[in-house]
Amino acid sequence: MGCAAPAISLDTPQFTPKAGAFMENVILIIHLLLALALIGVVLIQRSEGGGLGMGGGGGGGAPGGVMSGRAAATALGRVTWVLAIAFICTSLALTIIAAQKSTGGSVLDRLGEQPAAEEQADPAAPSDDTLVPPTSGETAPLVPRAD
Repeated sequence: MGCAAPAISLDTPQFTPKAGAFMENVILIIHLLLALALIGVVLIQRSEGGGLGMGGGGGGGAPGGVMSGRAAATALGRVTWVLAIAFICTSLALTIIAAQKSTGGSVLDRLGEQPAAEEQADPAAPSDDTLVPPTSGETAPLVPRAD
């Protein structure tokens, strides 16, 4: 009176995603996380101002702190560089994967292979006689009709 498990035949094809598609998804997720981290780190950094006239307020150089203002800027700068290099590497990897999956032809070449779509009259378009402007002899005002 036990419950028997259904027999699995070795002949039936199982759905297995391609390894390249899985790797592409993993790299894409890492790429998106790097982009978010890079945005966050850049927004945390103190503005130098440059020629915009904006001073980098806030200081952060309190003596006796864990990190001085300069040390924090250097650490954030290094983190930014590491994230930027990793972001560029994932961009290159995604480009290489996309190039390997391409058919080698142009998009315009694939458009020429499609059968031409037949032109069908638009049923929502009004008939031609309703779009004709009034003649110069007609003086009655134009009133919209609810056909």
